[in-house]
Amino acid sequence: MPESLENQIHENATGPAKVTGDAGSIEQHSLKDQIEADKYLASKASARSKRPGIRLGKIIPPGAT
Repeated sequence: MPESLENQIHENATGPAKVTGDAGSIEQHSLKDQIEADKYLASKASARSKRPGIRLGKIIPPGAT
């Protein structure tokens, strides 16, 4: 899904922001909003990662008791 979103952002950036014709007018979301949505979805996907980033543990050396 992220690849198609990147392609969609690229297509929207190269195309017109607003189109008016006989049937009506169409306006896209701003490029800034699309980039923010892409960043949000990327951070959401990385947060769903199954591998933990840092694992903390307590190390107890063996010794005489």
